[in-house]
Amino acid sequence: MTLASETESPEQAAAAPESGRVRDPEFPYEVEMTLMEHLEELRSRLLASVIAVVICIIACFAVVNRIVALLEVPARGVTFLQLAPGEYFFVSVKVAAYSGLLLATPFLLYQIARFVLPGLSVKERKLLGPVVLGSSLLFVAGLVFAYYLLIPAALNFFIRYGEGVVDQAWSIDRYFEFVLLLLFSTGLAFQVPILQALLGALGLVSAEQMLKGWRYVVLGAVVAGAILTPSTDPLTQSLLAGAVTFLYLFGILLVKLLGK
Repeated sequence: MTLASETESPEQAAAAPESGRVRDPEFPYEVEMTLMEHLEELRSRLLASVIAVVICIIACFAVVNRIVALLEVPARGVTFLQLAPGEYFFVSVKVAAYSGLLLATPFLLYQIARFVLPGLSVKERKLLGPVVLGSSLLFVAGLVFAYYLLIPAALNFFIRYGEGVVDQAWSIDRYFEFVLLLLFSTGLAFQVPILQALLGALGLVSAEQMLKGWRYVVLGAVVAGAILTPSTDPLTQSLLAGAVTFLYLFGILLVKLLGK
């Protein structure tokens, strides 16, 4: 079986014979594989991904105290308690696991891209790079937004609410559940423009149609803010809802720039 070279142009690849047939110009790099070959490639990609994640988790666990100290910064003036034997150890494992998964994400995206690349059309191949890059940048932007705005806002609300009534001594396990959930849920919420760009590029929804539904998006952003944020304070929910609404409007602009 003849495989198309990655350096071939779509026209050259389309004209290359494979089992006596001419390839579809829209899918010049398509490779015919049996079910077992697909499963074998999937197994190798998954194995490489698991190994990368494990290595990253071990590396993060080696410096987990520094990561914990960094995540404790937004909670200035709060004392953290270990309420059960080994609680901090399990918190360290949890923090290392989240951090390692985040660190390994570029390699995981690369493995996914390599697996699906042969079956993509020319148009879909052009979208893959910008989508992966944009998604990664927006996820990091979501983490930064949560770390510097959402988490401090939520913590300040709770600290001021109980100020002078209760001492601010928190369970370290509950604190990191709160922080990690808020970080990753915000990172996921920041993927809205990427989803819009994909829908627009594929011709499923136009910028005008997106703009007409802005009221429903604002309502959905408020609901999402209430669901995604682990705190119940209105300030944190409003900040996330406002960010999602802004990202939606930015996504409409992006689709407009794409000419859709």
